[in-house]
Amino acid sequence: MRLTGKIAIVTGAASGFGEGIARKFVAEGARVVVADRDGEGAMRVADSLGLDAAGVRADVTKAADVEAMVRTAIERFDGLDILVNNAGMGHLPQPLESLDEADFDRILAVNVKAIYLAAKEVVPRFKAQKRGVILNIASTAGVSPRPRLTWYNASKGWVITATRSMAVELAPFGIRVCALNPVAGETPMLKTFMGEDTPEVRAKFLATIPIGRFSTPEDLGNAACFLCSDEASMITGVAMEVDGGRCI
Repeated sequence: MRLTGKIAIVTGAASGFGEGIARKFVAEGARVVVADRDGEGAMRVADSLGLDAAGVRADVTKAADVEAMVRTAIERFDGLDILVNNAGMGHLPQPLESLDEADFDRILAVNVKAIYLAAKEVVPRFKAQKRGVILNIASTAGVSPRPRLTWYNASKGWVITATRSMAVELAPFGIRVCALNPVAGETPMLKTFMGEDTPEVRAKFLATIPIGRFSTPEDLGNAACFLCSDEASMITGVAMEVDGGRCI
């Protein structure tokens, strides 16, 4: 029960890594706001977790939705200790010059602007209470980029740099900021990265992961639980790879 008494928000938590993190947090004693632009999915996950979870529909690219998401944590659970910026999106593998401008803007809004909007909302609260943890879900793409995913790679590189800068600036206020870099995982986004989900394409991806499997929501939940717990009180600014050795 490493998160007993903690109150958390997890974005993009209706499925995939976000759902895995939310489930692990509740299992470890936290109360969690399950936020997702898929409102029905958020409610489904929250309902399955019982009274320690609250579902909320939130488009994290919109300031009003982010404010409402934080307000839900305050009103439902009377506080906030942890923010997990998990919501993200990618694009199909393609030459960098061929990505549609609207898709580029959406990637930057979800992967980059959403972290900015959430920080504007929660950092003043964390500063006032002199404690808090922000965990940003980045990617191995920001460390060891794959070709034909350039703009997604770049957005996750931004997340890693922002995490390190936030950590340095916020440490004097008792706020820790970390990131996780998952390798491609068994989530709804997997097909996006691969372009197509066939045994041949899967084998090609798996050949780049020494441990020989994709990451899972449980893998991310376990790593997130540690970094957001008091056991990691001396850890800030790290971008921990959960990648089966891919980036070695």
